[in-house]
Amino acid sequence: MAEEDERMIRAVFLNCTLKASTEPSNTEALIRDVIEYWGDQVESEIVRVVDHDVAFGVTDDEGDGDGWPVIFEKVKQAEIVVIGTPLWLGEKSSVATQVIERLYGGSALTNDVGQAIYYNKVGGVVVTGNEDGAKHASASILYGLSHIGFTIPPNVDAYWVGEAGPGPSYIEAGRENDFTKRHAQFLAHNLLHLARMLKEHPIPAEGNVME
Repeated sequence: MAEEDERMIRAVFLNCTLKASTEPSNTEALIRDVIEYWGDQVESEIVRVVDHDVAFGVTDDEGDGDGWPVIFEKVKQAEIVVIGTPLWLGEKSSVATQVIERLYGGSALTNDVGQAIYYNKVGGVVVTGNEDGAKHASASILYGLSHIGFTIPPNVDAYWVGEAGPGPSYIEAGRENDFTKRHAQFLAHNLLHLARMLKEHPIPAEGNVME
């Protein structure tokens, strides 16, 4: 049983919606659609970031009352980290920006061989909205994750956007868009495949140890 637990892949989804857990989140709906592709192959957890009192800053702990260290511990324990964001004015949410800043704040920490702490973790992004900007938001988030040490597999940006202007959201539209479903499947399978590879064959420390 201990060996099975050791081999289990863990995923944490940081849902950067502006809505508290008392309200339905379209971003979380798409996150849950991704999780369904894994079945029992991955131990998944969704964190609604606004439910925690996360301080602004670029450190791994901003002191008394900061809700980030609890979330950060989940990130450190996971092999897969996915940021989910809604679109507002064509951009990722302010909460997603804050999460990237806080992740960056921990990037000087190292793993047990001296690499950046995010080495051998894979990253992805989920985006929902009623306007353009999904690829722009995805590019920004995926670059940020890559820059601080995450490995980014191919096709790990799953998104849904409705028609321009007011209209039904992802949940209201029935969660049945073929393009979105196909890319959610790409994201799920490619993240899991590369996470397993890196767990069994980590990136060698030669040439990339933090000074």
